[in-house]
Amino acid sequence: MGSWRYRHSSLGFANARVLRAVPNRLHRYSPPMAIAANEDAIIAARLAELGKAVEVLRSLHAEIARAISLLRECAQARRLVLTCGNGGSAAEAMHLAEELVGRYRTSRAPIGAVCLNADPTALTCIANDFGFEEVFARQVTALARPGDLLVAFSTSGRSPNVVRALEEARRAGARTLGLLGGAGAPAAELCECALVVRGVDSAAVQEAHQAIMHMLCEALEPR
Repeated sequence: MGSWRYRHSSLGFANARVLRAVPNRLHRYSPPMAIAANEDAIIAARLAELGKAVEVLRSLHAEIARAISLLRECAQARRLVLTCGNGGSAAEAMHLAEELVGRYRTSRAPIGAVCLNADPTALTCIANDFGFEEVFARQVTALARPGDLLVAFSTSGRSPNVVRALEEARRAGARTLGLLGGAGAPAAELCECALVVRGVDSAAVQEAHQAIMHMLCEALEPR
């Protein structure tokens, strides 16, 4: 029993060293945000950031209208919509795909959509054999055909696996729509239509992406 505890204790210390190392590595890409001092400050800060995101959305009116047209053209041509993202953006990619296959508010014909981050067996197989940067790209190569649409979500605009997916989509002749943050690049440069939510933190970027996603779905509602 003593040695069992020792072995697991040793594993715990090793894992603790790994966990301490990860935030330092991640902060090179996403600097830690200042945390508000109390509940009232948290609420005020988040609402202020959301308000800034709404103003960015207003400035993207023409680009959002272009994204609506792009998605509508693909839906009317019965082309396949592929979606992808990481973390919170993965949840938004899944959300869009299920809204298209299911429905938003009212019943309509289903729209063919597949979320590339929804299948853990595909993700782990591809990551294990080809590397995490290829988890979406390889699926795009397998599934995308000319005229299909890849909708890529990235709060930074530089997620390597999202960039690779966009590269493969273009190679396959598929159309590309990016819901992005940060400076947008390099992902924006690979998108036929790029909606870049600049100047706000990643949480507000995702909130803005959610609003855009609902605009896209509402535009497909039966008239």
